[in-house]
Amino acid sequence: MLASEFPLLLNNRSSLPRLVTLCDQTPSMPFDVVRNVVEKQLGKNFDDMFEFFDVEPVGSASIAQVNGPVLVEDTCLCFNALKGLPGPYIKWFLEKIGHEGLNNLLKAYEDKSAFAMCIFSLALGPGEEPITFVGKTAGKIVSARGPNDFGWDPVFQPDGFEQTYAEMPKSVKNEISHRGKALALVKEHFASASYTVQSDDSA
Repeated sequence: MLASEFPLLLNNRSSLPRLVTLCDQTPSMPFDVVRNVVEKQLGKNFDDMFEFFDVEPVGSASIAQVNGPVLVEDTCLCFNALKGLPGPYIKWFLEKIGHEGLNNLLKAYEDKSAFAMCIFSLALGPGEEPITFVGKTAGKIVSARGPNDFGWDPVFQPDGFEQTYAEMPKSVKNEISHRGKALALVKEHFASASYTVQSDDSA
């Protein structure tokens, strides 16, 4: 991978698939090497760039368009050895490199630990401060096991279990999953809040 390609790839979201492909074709290398190249090319601190994924502009646009209550949800799969990547980009990583490729991302590292996270954000309208609900499940990345019918479930094994998400009965997965935990917080909030529901009878 040419170092000169980094600025274009990392500043252009549409180039993410290209970046994933290049990473898949490039031999594994220590994370410190990757960090140094990225920082040198972009002139920014790596931890500052990837500390969090800011979805506020998207959420604000959604609220403005609806002009009413909005509930948005997103999930991510974060590898601790890669400082949280792929994170919210897991969908595109999975589409381009598959389950085997996700394992290959960690080939050079002993640390296979990861965490799955789901975030719901609720805003009651324009100008209202969003309420955020976070569900998180710790685990590790393993070779794919179980049905291959739902995203990255076959490669994520939650801590305390011998099964991957894909191998678990749906009832068990829903109880311990990141999405299940976040949704439980959402339900708890709605159960305790006193919202007034209005309907348009003329429709």
